[in-house]
Amino acid sequence: MDLIKLSRVSMKHLITLHVMLDTLSVTVSAERLCLSPSSVSKTLSQLRESLNDELFYRHGNQLIATPLARRLGPTVHQMINEMNQMLTQEAFDPASYQGRFSLAMRESTFELLAARLSARVLSQAPGMRLEICSRDSMGFDSLSKGQLDFIILPHDKSQPPSSQSNLVWERLLDDEMVCLMRPEHPLAAYSLTIDDYLRFNHVGISDGELAVPYFELQLAQQHRHRRVSVQLPDFGSAAVMCHESDLLFTCSKKWAETARQAKGLVVKSLPFDYGEVAYSLVWHQPGMNDPAQRWLYEQIVHVARES
Repeated sequence: MDLIKLSRVSMKHLITLHVMLDTLSVTVSAERLCLSPSSVSKTLSQLRESLNDELFYRHGNQLIATPLARRLGPTVHQMINEMNQMLTQEAFDPASYQGRFSLAMRESTFELLAARLSARVLSQAPGMRLEICSRDSMGFDSLSKGQLDFIILPHDKSQPPSSQSNLVWERLLDDEMVCLMRPEHPLAAYSLTIDDYLRFNHVGISDGELAVPYFELQLAQQHRHRRVSVQLPDFGSAAVMCHESDLLFTCSKKWAETARQAKGLVVKSLPFDYGEVAYSLVWHQPGMNDPAQRWLYEQIVHVARES
């Protein structure tokens, strides 16, 4: 163990690296740390010299993290969490807390949880800042890197990835799947059969990080693949497509009952076994060392149970 070399790397260096990996901007990092950009640049320069790595390089107008910086991200995030726990052993006080948390969710989850969660959190912790971003732009790797604190998403219960053992999945809501169509659809006045379901084209939802849903596998094995003619990132845009076409849309029943985009669409039960579906909360395991994050977790669970 090279203690002299280790002594040259302080918590200030690690926090600066952590924030830079999140923002990829010296200016934004300086604002978040209440420092000047020159101070952040100086700290980065010292860390570059200690690690013998550039850490960040410019490509056009964008800063890119080097492979070493990206590899260090999860470890640095865990070290900062553990240090924070050591320094905040006293009971967490929401009313006096000043800090930021980042959540990612699909647009469909906004309809169910985001508004009531924000209202509940900010009424008790007015100094807490919630950053809620699109699930498409921030994935599971962002949890390990410390760029996100939680992800909330609807999914087939067979879909959670088993390869990422450092991520914790907790079911918030059980749900059902339904098929949506416009009132003028040729099938709107009839009970939906499997032949009807497979005869028409569908609008699908993409998620590159989750496995193929159980219902898609069941359809292919027992009948045939459905024809997905339009692939979209979220429920709301898919529902809009249904209002304007004879496409069928298979989605969350809870979302269909709540969302403005689904109003006026006809809801049909699915004519086949689609397994079990749910909304789940996902987080990086060491994150719960932070009392503030544990408190936010409790608020999310409370709002979900009220749903």
